[in-house]
Amino acid sequence: MRITGTGHASLRIDTPAGSILCDPWVNPAYFASWFPFPDNSLLDWESLGDTDYLYVSHLHRDHFDAAHLKRFVNKRATVLLPEYPTSELEDQLRECGFTSFLKTVSDEVHELDGGLKVMIQALTSPTDGPIGDSSLWVEYDGVRLLNQNDARPADLSRFAELGHVHAHLLQFSGAIWYPMVYELPHAAKTAFGKQKRDRQFDRTFRYIADLGASHVFPIAGPPCFLDDELWQFNDLGTDEGNIFPDQWRFIEEYERVGGTNAIVLLPGSVAEVTADRAHVGHPVPDLGEFFASKEAYLREMQARKRPVIEAEKATWRHPEIDVLGELKKKLEPLLDESIYLATGVGGPVRLDLTDDTGPGGEVVESLVVDFPGKQVRPYADEKVRYRFRTGRALVEHLLHIGEVDWVNSLFLSCRFSAARIGQYNEFVYAFFKCLSEERIQYAEGWYDEHQRHTDAEDITLGDWRVQRRCPHLKADLSRFGIVEENTLTCQLHGWKFDLASGRCLTSVGHEIRASKP
Repeated sequence: MRITGTGHASLRIDTPAGSILCDPWVNPAYFASWFPFPDNSLLDWESLGDTDYLYVSHLHRDHFDAAHLKRFVNKRATVLLPEYPTSELEDQLRECGFTSFLKTVSDEVHELDGGLKVMIQALTSPTDGPIGDSSLWVEYDGVRLLNQNDARPADLSRFAELGHVHAHLLQFSGAIWYPMVYELPHAAKTAFGKQKRDRQFDRTFRYIADLGASHVFPIAGPPCFLDDELWQFNDLGTDEGNIFPDQWRFIEEYERVGGTNAIVLLPGSVAEVTADRAHVGHPVPDLGEFFASKEAYLREMQARKRPVIEAEKATWRHPEIDVLGELKKKLEPLLDESIYLATGVGGPVRLDLTDDTGPGGEVVESLVVDFPGKQVRPYADEKVRYRFRTGRALVEHLLHIGEVDWVNSLFLSCRFSAARIGQYNEFVYAFFKCLSEERIQYAEGWYDEHQRHTDAEDITLGDWRVQRRCPHLKADLSRFGIVEENTLTCQLHGWKFDLASGRCLTSVGHEIRASKP
């Protein structure tokens, strides 16, 4: 089995029974904030796109690149489609020109022509990607690969049941805006960033240990930030709180915990994996030297990509749009349909709009999304627990294009700042991910089902008896739970619980059942 690195989470798998192109992303994403690192735009995409099968794991824009799919990927390719609760991924791929789909059943092995086997595990909570995330398992002639990419399954037991995995590809770096955009003192932001970075590595190492694959490939990160306004988010080795460590820093951290089987894939790297070994060739003579020269590499890439960034920025402003009026028309019907999300948010969310393309500049308009009142209205000098500040032009553009997922656009762009009083509230971000009737109905139904579900099984962790499944997203705490004194941490997403009271320390709600025997 041949694995060709094509950048970020993208790779091509070649076997005698056919080829699979996974998550090809080349064009900048999230308001031209994210670019693939290293640059993959100079690869021979005409050849790479001539594939038998296409797998797009989910709709995040650093995995689903519509412009690239339309231009470079063979439309005769059969799409390996995850079993998602909505048809959005299929619909958008059809808009790109694809017509042949294998609609997989989650956790079921599908046998393709020539002895090629695939299985896709779909995750379907409202917080998994944009209404879904997935992992791809592939087997040919006894060699097995798991492309976990961004997905965070509760455990990997289903994949382990199918036999020893030889190549495990998974995310290790940040794909979020926390804590960089929060309005915090520098020291606090660094401390929270270091905690986030450490949790990312801990989660990755736990997955690696659970599966026990022959070879580990760190993929799906990091992006690079080439706009001057965002340059500070690149990890250049001087900020221990940076949440975007690169592949070489993963190797260093992995070696510290005894890992010796990691393989880095640059765009153009080729790994030949058999049941006994893996041989890899790279497009650069020395990986260590390449990463040591990262800042110079990024500066050269920045100069080449600056016209691309400026061209995108020129499309954002739509001063003819009445932001308050359009937000009322878009959000108020969704607020009327929202029960669990509106109750979960529990108060107004303030949106400050500036005359810039980000949080800088003067505030020209302040609005409130009033969840209890089910309305969008001007800010009335009231106390709010959650506040966002961003450029008015960005919101104009979101309204102009009818964007249904502000998480998969504005928030991942990091072109905003945020402040809150109290704990993180997942319902705020879940709502802004679900700005269509289809999505809001699905999210409300999901929360309704899971609010009524009682997890009766208990396990022992340290001196405590606790429910086996995390109240957040049902991770198996026998695998991901760590108890330190009276605090339990679920390493899957870093959520913490006070065991004495059952209270969640990370977010509102989500109490845990715990007692001492």
